[in-house]
Amino acid sequence: MSATASPTPSAAPARVGVLGGGRMGAGIAHAFLLAGSVVEVVERDDESAGAAAARVGDGIRRSVERDAAIDATSLRARLRCGRDIGALADCALVIEAVPEDRTVKQGALTRLEAVIDETAVLATNTSSISVDDLAATLRQPGRFLGLHFFNPVPSSALVEIVRGAATDDAVVADARDTVRALGKTPIVVRDAAGFASSRLGVLLGLEAIRMLEDGVASAADIDAAMTLGYRHPVGPLRTTDIVGLDVRLQIAEELARALGPRFEPPGLLRRMVAEGRLGRKSGEGFYTWDEDGRERPTTEETR
Repeated sequence: MSATASPTPSAAPARVGVLGGGRMGAGIAHAFLLAGSVVEVVERDDESAGAAAARVGDGIRRSVERDAAIDATSLRARLRCGRDIGALADCALVIEAVPEDRTVKQGALTRLEAVIDETAVLATNTSSISVDDLAATLRQPGRFLGLHFFNPVPSSALVEIVRGAATDDAVVADARDTVRALGKTPIVVRDAAGFASSRLGVLLGLEAIRMLEDGVASAADIDAAMTLGYRHPVGPLRTTDIVGLDVRLQIAEELARALGPRFEPPGLLRRMVAEGRLGRKSGEGFYTWDEDGRERPTTEETR
């Protein structure tokens, strides 16, 4: 994938870089490994790079458990995890996956642009921050766009392509091909607060939290109302646990600033984040989870 020429249709880029090896960055790396790419993951230090490698390794193990035809050895051989940002210099596509903070992301993108090839495409995995705001400090905003992946990345079906005001047509077309090469469906949206997915999904999730806070029903029953009544594959509270309550809080605060009080985070969400009840990643949120990220049975009616 490049800013000047499209790859072979349905082929993933040969080399992909990911800055940030947390849950999302590791998931993005995993998805590109499954599609055949060599993936460079860059973290801030050796310890974080090792943790990123372990996260991707755990994901590969779970993929093999679901599909014995996957060659884990091949996937691991195409993964590099380190702290040298210069390792991304020859990647055709580089994706920023650092925390959902405007200043942190702008700094990361500026550092990336200084080292990647002039023909490489640069992307952000933001779920709520304006792509145009992030592009404001870049020298080549035409090759920059949002690639909003969903958690868990390897098994999710959607990638939201966010087109900035300066994003080149060819870059958007290449992004569609890349997403399809991952076995996922692309949608293209213009840069707007919350894009399409976060704006709708967060609003539903916040209202579900308010209902739980008001004692309308248990978490399980609120989720069942949406999975059984509206055929949503996962309920809004379980989804919030999977995404991370801290991440959902950050997104809600960003959307509240841009779109007003209907996105104001409920007090329950703020309290749970302050208590460290972040969902699946911490083992407890609206549900309880084991170390492998599997939900544990619970008999609690409310939280």
